[in-house]
Amino acid sequence: MPVVDNLAVDYTDQISFVAIAWRSTLGKTAAGAARLLPSGAIRWGFDEAEDIFAAYRILGQPWSVLISASGAEVERWPGIRDPEQIRASIEALIES
Repeated sequence: MPVVDNLAVDYTDQISFVAIAWRSTLGKTAAGAARLLPSGAIRWGFDEAEDIFAAYRILGQPWSVLISASGAEVERWPGIRDPEQIRASIEALIES
């Protein structure tokens, strides 16, 4: 998430970044968000009921999903990704 947090700063006026945690507690999630998302450019939440993870068929973390303004899923990937690959995906989303 620190890589995405750094990129989020560059796109705050163009894209909304949201990080969702699960299988934890609200307190641990808040502490993790403070540590991993220090810029404040990413909104975070805790999916206690796992509704968001189920809706997007996400089986673990980390997992990234790019969603267009219309709500369509554009791209997804599990695990860690090179910052330039993420930037290229973000740029493609903005251009679409």
